[in-house]
Amino acid sequence: MDYPMRHPERAIKDFADQANVLHRCNVIRLGFNDENGPYVVPLSFGYEAADGKITIYVHGAPTGRKAGLLAMGGPVTVEADLCHGFRETGHGITCEYESLMGTGRAVLLTDAEAMHGLQLIITHAGYAAFPLDKSVLPRVQVYRIDLISFTGKRRTV
Repeated sequence: MDYPMRHPERAIKDFADQANVLHRCNVIRLGFNDENGPYVVPLSFGYEAADGKITIYVHGAPTGRKAGLLAMGGPVTVEADLCHGFRETGHGITCEYESLMGTGRAVLLTDAEAMHGLQLIITHAGYAAFPLDKSVLPRVQVYRIDLISFTGKRRTV
């Protein structure tokens, strides 16, 4: 079921503006749901944004709950946000923020695609020149999440 945004005037509708919010975020959160209930995990990430599409890249160990949930191939939720602080409004206190939320499915990458994803992750982390070689691939899994839908929202006072 689609729920309308409560404050549509706060929507970030411009794609470049949405991608800029993501660019300024250091961490995303991936949300899953399984028989044990909801599971949300914060992650470093890389991304590509072009032609109205956002692709997220994440990595992690080949074992554990996150790895198991990613391997199931079910839907995932991606959330990224920036909190710019809290302000008095005259009738209360509010948070100034920007956020991006989306859904997609994770795909396990191998070989050159996995290396591309890792390069995007370390570049986003500020280490574009860090030397990578494929000897890391047996110890890490790299996933691509093509966002099927996403929305941005901003609150400023």
